[in-house]
Amino acid sequence: AGIEGLLIIIAAITIIYYAVSDIILGAQPNQLDTGTILIGIAGFINTFLGLWIVKKGKQTNSLALIADGKHILTDAYTSIGVVFGLILVIFTNIYIIDPLIAILVGSNIIFTGYKLIRESIGGLMMETDNKLLDQITDSLNSVRKDFHIDIHQLRFWKSANNVFIDFHLTLPFFFNIQQSHEIEEEISNQLSKDILNSQIRTHFDYCEPFLCKYCKYEPCKERKENHSISVEWDKNKLLSEPINN
Repeated sequence: AGIEGLLIIIAAITIIYYAVSDIILGAQPNQLDTGTILIGIAGFINTFLGLWIVKKGKQTNSLALIADGKHILTDAYTSIGVVFGLILVIFTNIYIIDPLIAILVGSNIIFTGYKLIRESIGGLMMETDNKLLDQITDSLNSVRKDFHIDIHQLRFWKSANNVFIDFHLTLPFFFNIQQSHEIEEEISNQLSKDILNSQIRTHFDYCEPFLCKYCKYEPCKERKENHSISVEWDKNKLLSEPINN
């Protein structure tokens, strides 16, 4: 995606360079009618193709596909800008309109390339994705149980088409391995359903007496203190450290 962004910026700079040259040299576009039709057809095809590829990239969390789609869309933007400029030239005979619009289109393409490079760097640095964090938060809340005493130290990152999710969950200390396995399976199934291509790792911690006031699990026979504090599983809670005494 970073390379795609760089190539897009180079293409945009080239467009602006030739547009400025046309303004300085006073060049006039040739074969306006034929050129407008051909470029318009190419722009129409590239628009739908680019949007479709970007959509597929977002569905599969593929930054590479999104970059390819946006690269194609930059061609479409260029075509649309050129067609608009040529139509104005045809009806006004003001030839400077064409290179001026080309400069505007090139500037917009530079911005698109910059965003691609930034997203690529963000992905490599495991930059927090707020939309993905919201999805994880909603998914975990949908399977939350009274015996889920505390959740903390959520970590997640993207690699290619995969999403890796890692977090700690505190359970009653008397839960056995089978119960823990069933809990892990339920949570993993829900996350996998809500977030495509996700790989989940759950670390189980056992509860301590000071956590009783946070626990809603009524069947507990080891309770040292009544439940008195409810904690919301929001984004900050999931990312936080465990509850301390």
